[in-house]
Amino acid sequence: MRADLAAWTFVAPALIVLGVFFGLPVFAALLLSLTDFDLYALADPAHLRFVALGNYLELLRTPMFWKALGNTVYFVVVGVPLSISVSLGAALLLNSPLARMRALLRTALFAPVVTTLVAVAVIWRYLFHTSYGLVNWGLGQVGIGPVDWFGDPRWAMPTIMLFAIWKNFGYNMVIFLAGLQAIPQELYEAARIDGASRWRQLLHITLPQLGPVLLVVGVITVSGYFQLFAEPYVMTRGDPLQSTVSVLYYMFEEGFKWWNLGRASAVAFLLFLIILGVTALLLRAGRRRGLV
Repeated sequence: MRADLAAWTFVAPALIVLGVFFGLPVFAALLLSLTDFDLYALADPAHLRFVALGNYLELLRTPMFWKALGNTVYFVVVGVPLSISVSLGAALLLNSPLARMRALLRTALFAPVVTTLVAVAVIWRYLFHTSYGLVNWGLGQVGIGPVDWFGDPRWAMPTIMLFAIWKNFGYNMVIFLAGLQAIPQELYEAARIDGASRWRQLLHITLPQLGPVLLVVGVITVSGYFQLFAEPYVMTRGDPLQSTVSVLYYMFEEGFKWWNLGRASAVAFLLFLIILGVTALLLRAGRRRGLV
């Protein structure tokens, strides 16, 4: 009993902080999602009405919500595999015995993660500018005409995706690097003695040994990419033709542009359910393969 009391005494401050700054806001948002809380209710609580699941049902009938969800799913389905591939490739290069100045390279590749997103996004807007951007200048040197990266619906989301991959791949790279360094070198020595090529070592040793790490990185990256907001907010404001509106950006506009806080809260919980469902599927697949 004394041990339990001591444990709860030490844990209590953290639980109180989590309850006040996380639990209560989440519970308040859940209550808001069941009401028609808007600007009028903010001015006079008498205008507040309980609508139960009305906000959720209305969102499911809103074309803009489905467009935002489609944009977000496209960003996740294409961006997550690319991000994981780039992160894993960088980790393999840094873990190679042929690599030199590893500490410097790790720092340089991880630097984008800790840079200010807004400042870097502004720089990327200039790099991909249609008229005087460095990217279009480089394309012009090889005879390719200028591309309207942020003005063409076909290119706006891929451009944001490229920026997000560059900005975040260093974080997963460090996780992969730790996983690679934990693989016993005896496995590679035995494979080399048996005449296995580097490609077969990657397929039959590296990737299976990295299975749990791949699962963790996949869950982290999927949940993060579903919460796409800052990149389209800074770089495109959801344009062109709403091709870069994400679910979180749509929630922001509902809540802080149109002051439909009830609908915005409903969007947040729908996004939570989507992320929860995808994460559960990933964990179930990992459990079947013995990764969990």
